[in-house]
Amino acid sequence: MPREVEAIFPAPVESSKDASGCGPASVALMQYDVRFRMLFEESGSIMLLIEPSDGVIVDANAAAFAYYGYARDQLIGMPISQINTIPSEEAFLERDRALRKERNHFNFRHRLAGGEERDVEVYSSPIDLDGRRLLFSIVHDVSARTRAEAQLRNSEERYRLTFEQAAVGIVHISIEGRFLRCNARFAEIIGYPMEEVGSLTFQQITPPGELAEVQKLHQQIWTGAAAHGTLEKRYIRKDGSLIWARLTVSLLRDSEGRALHSIAMVEDISALKASQEALRTSETRYRTIFQTSLDGIAITQMSDGRYIDVNKALLDLLGYERDEMIGKTSVELGSWVGAKDRENMLEALRQNSSVTDLKIRYRRKNGGLFWIQISSTVIEIDGVACLLSVVRNISDAKAAEDEIRSLAFYDHLTHLPNRRLLMDRLRQVLAASNRKNRKDALLLVGLDHFKTLNDSLGHETGDLLLQEVARRLLLCVREADTVARSGGDEFAVVLDDLSSVPEEAAAQAEIIGRKVLAAVSKPLLLAGREWHTTCSIGINVFGDQIDAVNEVLQHADIAMDQAKAAGRNTIRFFAPALQAAVNARASMEVDLRRAIKTEQFRLYYQPQIDRGNLVGAEALIRWIHPPHVVIPPDRFIPLAEATGLILPLGKWALETACGQIAAWSDREETAKLTVAVNISAVEFRQANFVEQVLSALYSTGANPQRLKLELTESMLVDNIEKVVATMTELRSHGLRFSLDDFGTGYSSLAYLRRLPLDQLKIDRSFVRDMLVDVASGAIAQTIISLGRVMGLPVIAEGVETEEQRDFLARLGCHSFQGYLFSRPLPLEEFQKLLEEPRGDLQRISHTASRG
Repeated sequence: MPREVEAIFPAPVESSKDASGCGPASVALMQYDVRFRMLFEESGSIMLLIEPSDGVIVDANAAAFAYYGYARDQLIGMPISQINTIPSEEAFLERDRALRKERNHFNFRHRLAGGEERDVEVYSSPIDLDGRRLLFSIVHDVSARTRAEAQLRNSEERYRLTFEQAAVGIVHISIEGRFLRCNARFAEIIGYPMEEVGSLTFQQITPPGELAEVQKLHQQIWTGAAAHGTLEKRYIRKDGSLIWARLTVSLLRDSEGRALHSIAMVEDISALKASQEALRTSETRYRTIFQTSLDGIAITQMSDGRYIDVNKALLDLLGYERDEMIGKTSVELGSWVGAKDRENMLEALRQNSSVTDLKIRYRRKNGGLFWIQISSTVIEIDGVACLLSVVRNISDAKAAEDEIRSLAFYDHLTHLPNRRLLMDRLRQVLAASNRKNRKDALLLVGLDHFKTLNDSLGHETGDLLLQEVARRLLLCVREADTVARSGGDEFAVVLDDLSSVPEEAAAQAEIIGRKVLAAVSKPLLLAGREWHTTCSIGINVFGDQIDAVNEVLQHADIAMDQAKAAGRNTIRFFAPALQAAVNARASMEVDLRRAIKTEQFRLYYQPQIDRGNLVGAEALIRWIHPPHVVIPPDRFIPLAEATGLILPLGKWALETACGQIAAWSDREETAKLTVAVNISAVEFRQANFVEQVLSALYSTGANPQRLKLELTESMLVDNIEKVVATMTELRSHGLRFSLDDFGTGYSSLAYLRRLPLDQLKIDRSFVRDMLVDVASGAIAQTIISLGRVMGLPVIAEGVETEEQRDFLARLGCHSFQGYLFSRPLPLEEFQKLLEEPRGDLQRISHTASRG
């Protein structure tokens, strides 16, 4: 069947018609024999006759009416410019080229009656009818092929998957013209065994008279004069015969833009060429195209489906001999897989006289099933209603369509439904549960510490874990339930049709959740070693009228976060209180962003005492929320870290502290005070952290030796080499480091000794409990002894009673910070403390000296 489409684009001019209502070309066509008329009027290919001077359509066949969506009296006499989308001037030039036989193949976009635009290929040739010179055009919709070609260019992975099974020939060509690689279809087109193709060049198998045009396109592609090009040419097959082919050629470059090779998609258009010739000749040519068409063609009686004539392509497609089909019906041969497929097609034919591109499953003689695309038109032969049907094997295209659907809706790693399909499934479940008054549940399953596994064993091992977890989840649910990969290390389980009683539905969901916890926690072998993992599950039971998909997901996500916060490897159900907490957190985030913009933050300073002397202070950030509410850092710092707002906030705190160091350097009594600033892990891991600290020092003029950065143990867990490098570089500029909250994290002596530290800080939790808890006291003593061995001073924070101070002093710790000496003070009050050596400062020094 022809695969091209025509388009020429003139100014609209009314066309004359004779008394019968047909144009001159139609009158001429009526003089042709029955076979020719049948092919023009009843062929599934779209055919137009166009007046070249003004572009008016003077005749069209039934396939054209069906394709464009216009009635006969609308299409006949219509200017082609109403269909074609190119400018009129360009259309006129293209018609002129076709009329002068300079070119017969065109690519256009045609607009259908409903406004939809489709990519088409058009073959136009001049034809003389009844003494009149017209353009005869064959139109073929190539929208699908255009999309396929774009996908082929844009997806190397898809290209590799489809290269060998492509229905068209594909060949890689060197700059010299040698065939570097081809698929089986290309070798079949040129008639050479695959192993011999690599020794050929396109020059060797191109007829001499056509070589110049081919070489011109080859040069344009390789020089970049054209990004891609299309050409029709003939190949000399190995047996000496010629075959027509259409080439679509483009150039493949590497990531640096260097040309690798050209790629040609080669389509056998011999049948198309034969079709064009047949439509301009008599019965002999008609028979030739009927028999040589690559598409199967059949003529059957409409009443019972009895075969009157079939071509060789159809016989080959179905596996029958000619005498096995002629005189038999398709029902007798058992060709229809779907019981109602033929009846549905006949009903459509009774209403519209034709059907186009109907996709059904068909059965071969050997019983094999495959997909076909069939277009049928009602024709009349000797007064009997018959069907002219064109059949094409679309099994490859259907497989590609299924693959595209798989890529769109399924996760490529686990082959589970992806988030897109999960959302669709949730919509269906919600609609059904509202109708049935039943409850459903969504379980969000997040793998615990998955990043640790990925970092330690590599992403390939992480992929193996995800695949194994997917397999285990499927074993935990019913066949009707849905298991999906919602993204990253998270999975979703949709439980359908639970009890209508919320409490019972929750209990049913929890049973599945417990099965999932148990299944995931079973050990598995990864990269040659046994690995144990756990998961955190958030469950949302839904099914109320007010539920929406986004809310269902959001509530399950909130519950999963609660499960992780509760220590992981556990289950949490969504409750309205959780939503309230989330809303409150969102509200605080808005306030926090506004606070940063309007500078609602202040630094408070808590004195640090060493052997009775005030030697410095720790700068502690406070949020002064309007009107005058002081919000402590434990209320907003975690939120700032989670949202990334800690970066501008930490930058402000560092610059403010440096500015205060510079201000105190002008007075002898305060010039030697140190200021400790807490550094968040988020800040420390920034690539420009060193530059940010040095910039704050240089811009304020602060002495680096008076700035002490306090780091927490949790910051040292990841990438110790990077941590050491960052600390070493800053220390080379004179900064000092204190390890805050020491004893609460995961410090390893193996790398603790590598850190360029200047101080250890005993966490307030040990100081608080050391007088009543033997273990806390022992830890405090161990930290002090460790500091002595490593030559590091030790300071205790959270000292609130004289008994605590005295206990620490007996252990050998003489540096303190806490409410026993002073609470954190606003700068003004801290300044007054410094200015009154016989007042509060004297009390602090005297109190501290008693230790």
